[in-house]
Amino acid sequence: MIVYDTPLTSRLLLGTSRYPSPAVLTQAVKVSGTEVVTVSLRRESSSERSGQGFFAIIRSLGVRVLPNTAGCHSAKEAITTAHMARELFDTTWIKLEVIGDRATLQPDVFGLVEAAKILCADGFQVFPYTTEDLVVADKLLDAGCRVLMPWGAPIGSGQGLNNVPGLRALRARFPDVPLIVDAGIGVPSHAARAMELGMNGVLINTAVARAGDPVAMAEAFAHAVRAGRAALVAEPMLPSDVAVPSTPEAGLAFLA
Repeated sequence: MIVYDTPLTSRLLLGTSRYPSPAVLTQAVKVSGTEVVTVSLRRESSSERSGQGFFAIIRSLGVRVLPNTAGCHSAKEAITTAHMARELFDTTWIKLEVIGDRATLQPDVFGLVEAAKILCADGFQVFPYTTEDLVVADKLLDAGCRVLMPWGAPIGSGQGLNNVPGLRALRARFPDVPLIVDAGIGVPSHAARAMELGMNGVLINTAVARAGDPVAMAEAFAHAVRAGRAALVAEPMLPSDVAVPSTPEAGLAFLA
């Protein structure tokens, strides 16, 4: 997978919040094989700079950091947070979130496009958390985004892929744009399904961090992403409305 001219071996991106301990987070990242982790600026910054210890752990893992603007509810707030993240993490990558609804955490697509246009013009490489809406996708690409991160379901809900036809349409309309499903994935089968639909990757946080065994779940997701991608490349059989015998009927012996 290539995002912003950066080749990535793993198609699994991992969030870093809500883990029971730094040691568990470290192990989960390692067994997942991920090369990219997301970090919220709010996790890192405080008056006491207490987050520096957390960032030291992330740096020790040797992975690329994708800061995000989690919790921002306006374009202005997201833009300010992105600039702070670029200075703090020394990266032009930014996962852009502009939340429009507090109950579902659905993106405010109007604020998202506005913020994306300004940040792209300012040299950021933007990963926008968006819906599967084709018009919004068009506008984000026109703004300068070269990656799209459509949601599967509300953040942290574990519902899976709520709009499979919408994701299919997005894949068909933009065949050359990296699509990374972000939010709502709850179990490895959801991730495998996303990959079978032709998505380029998935971002997982809550489903791993809040599992009974986050390390084992991280490994399970790693296998699921690889399996889903392999199935896509192998060209799965098309579904049929009628039964199709797996054993040929012609030439079978029978008793008179």
